[in-house]
Amino acid sequence: MATTATATGPALDDLRGQIRGEVITGGDPAYAEACRIWNGMIERQPALVVRCSGSADVIAAVRFASEAGLPVSVRSGGHNVAGTALCDGVVVDLTGMRNVFVDPERNTVRAAGGARLGDVDHETQAFALATPFGVVSKTGIAGLTLNGGMGFLTRNYGLSCDNLIGADVVTADGRLVHADLERNPDLLWALRGGGGSFGVATSLEYRLHDVGPEVFMAIAFYPADAGKEGILAWREIMRDAPDELMSVALWWNAPAEEPFPPEWHGKPVFILAGCWSGPLDEAEEAVRPLRELTTPIADLSGPMPFVVAQSLFDAEYPDGRRNYWKSLYLPDVDEAIAELCDRAAASRPSALSSIDVWALGGAMRNQPEGGSAFAQRGSPFLFGIEANGEAAGDDTDNLAWARDLFTEASALSPGGTYLNFPGFAEEGEEILRVSHGANYERLKEVKAKYDPENVFRGSFSIPVA
Repeated sequence: MATTATATGPALDDLRGQIRGEVITGGDPAYAEACRIWNGMIERQPALVVRCSGSADVIAAVRFASEAGLPVSVRSGGHNVAGTALCDGVVVDLTGMRNVFVDPERNTVRAAGGARLGDVDHETQAFALATPFGVVSKTGIAGLTLNGGMGFLTRNYGLSCDNLIGADVVTADGRLVHADLERNPDLLWALRGGGGSFGVATSLEYRLHDVGPEVFMAIAFYPADAGKEGILAWREIMRDAPDELMSVALWWNAPAEEPFPPEWHGKPVFILAGCWSGPLDEAEEAVRPLRELTTPIADLSGPMPFVVAQSLFDAEYPDGRRNYWKSLYLPDVDEAIAELCDRAAASRPSALSSIDVWALGGAMRNQPEGGSAFAQRGSPFLFGIEANGEAAGDDTDNLAWARDLFTEASALSPGGTYLNFPGFAEEGEEILRVSHGANYERLKEVKAKYDPENVFRGSFSIPVA
């Protein structure tokens, strides 16, 4: 933790006088709440939290940290499972900066760095437009985008970072710079999937696509014992599926509510879920194979507003739950993966935990070479492990289950992690080197240019070349 001296005194008084937002330190009543993020496992005590109202506040906060020799982390939505929003130094909190501006004539949207997925979707869907984001509407757009950004539109329109066309960034020396294809293109390249190591993104601009106002969601629940053969059938379905269909296969537990039969309440299940973002009159036929694996326990499929689809999973990821998520890319879903998933799902110590396998490809793969720092485009599947629990006393068992499963699955993977699901990034620099692959050295060069003193030096940051 930073020393008390660095967070007090005349310099801190000057900072308070410079900003319109709020400076919160350890002695303030609001401090505990300011340090609380989505993942209840993460507990850190920053020297101070600066709740910013605009770019001027961000500039002042970064300059203060740089002069004090304190590290900086950035809080957008605070949803990264590794807790990258918090550091021991200065937390630049953007949660009050959530404005969204849509240009329906140019098919673009510009959003402040603290905007959530739901904020952007709400505005863009007024024009039946959307950009690819994640699947939980409370997630911040900035952190999601900077590490890639996968969701229901990924196969159809690419990653979040593929649709990022510009950003305003406060760099380590307290300058506000704009990054696009003409100005600071190297910085834009790095922001497209290279992480949050290069500055504070105070606004981000995205390309929009025709989506909605309704999409078709397929959500079919099957007995867990259908999963081993079911995921192999799903693999074949998704190999030939149109890009408009994004899908995930997962092992989870049935909710204890209607329309699930009482005998299935809380019982392990295998789920095939998918989002069809193409023409609605083609949806039923496109998703039919996901709904006819065998006789479903429950089928919640149907057309719905895109904004509803984007918030379907919100209730399953409440603030304060204790979460540990790991991921890796798969070259195939074969018998070994099916066997591993079946066995590991049966041994989950928590009914809140799940195993998720996402079908990738489509527009995610078909991007211009060298257009972004996101390196993991060739793998057709992403394997996700979610160890989720309510009580700290459950952490040991949940973490052991997830880490053992990750170790076993790693033998079936070529390497690389989706950096929005990094666990606690226990591997240190190695997780970055492997995940960024051939782009890693170039990312280090961009880091050296825009943050040579490594001000943005969280546990999950690119080192200076």
